[in-house]
Amino acid sequence: METVKTQVVHGGTLRYLKHDSAATGTLMTLSVFTPAGEGPFPVLIWLSGLTCTEDNFTTKAGAYKAAAEQGVIIVAPDTSPRGEGVADDPAYDLGQGAGFYVDAAQAPWAPHFRMETYVTDELIALIDAEFPTTKTRSIFGHSMGGHGALTLALRHPGLFKSVSAFAPISSPTRCPWGEKAFSAYLGDDRAEWARHDAALLIEGGAAAGRFDDILVDQGEADSFLVDQLKPELLVAAAKAAGQRLTLRMQPGYDHSYFFMASFVDDHVAFHATRLKA
Repeated sequence: METVKTQVVHGGTLRYLKHDSAATGTLMTLSVFTPAGEGPFPVLIWLSGLTCTEDNFTTKAGAYKAAAEQGVIIVAPDTSPRGEGVADDPAYDLGQGAGFYVDAAQAPWAPHFRMETYVTDELIALIDAEFPTTKTRSIFGHSMGGHGALTLALRHPGLFKSVSAFAPISSPTRCPWGEKAFSAYLGDDRAEWARHDAALLIEGGAAAGRFDDILVDQGEADSFLVDQLKPELLVAAAKAAGQRLTLRMQPGYDHSYFFMASFVDDHVAFHATRLKA
């Protein structure tokens, strides 16, 4: 990976990086925060939401003070492949900036939109190879990235020690954002959609014996709460499966990074406890 620029923050080092990706066939960008010291450190991967790049979390979340205190690396990749020759759509909720953390199987998306493989295979291997990690990691994210964090953790046993989310798309098979993206990327087979639906995965026992708790924060003033996010489906799925899931409904908070910045320290601490256990 090539370092584009560095910043010192809370005694640690923040790097913006880029690399040629074998998974997506494109240049991919990301940021990596490492605490002060030689390490090794556990890793916390952040997945951002629709329209975002790695820069939204990096500049707005305010997570690095907690990461420095807890002694964890935070990795924030871009949300999709980008560039000339990469398929796109005029709408904000499909195409570049809207990878949904799945491997697309349909044209014109399939050649580059392989975000599940990118995160779970290529990115993790690169971080472990180039940074002083303990080879243990957790994952969290927001909105589309909350969907990604939940489904990647549930679909890849043993890869992540813990998972949490801010305002996740809880059940993409049952909301307009998910139905649109899954139709485009995965095709018409709803059974294939279900394999990337956090609520359905939890209900089917995918979290059993793996996560002592799943932390979800949701703003009560979020304009997407009722039609798109539907956290009650996660709660019902966890109850049906006997899985502990802590949903914290936060009065007055919306879908923005002001919401995430208000509670990100709690999530970093949640993961640090489990990463160091």
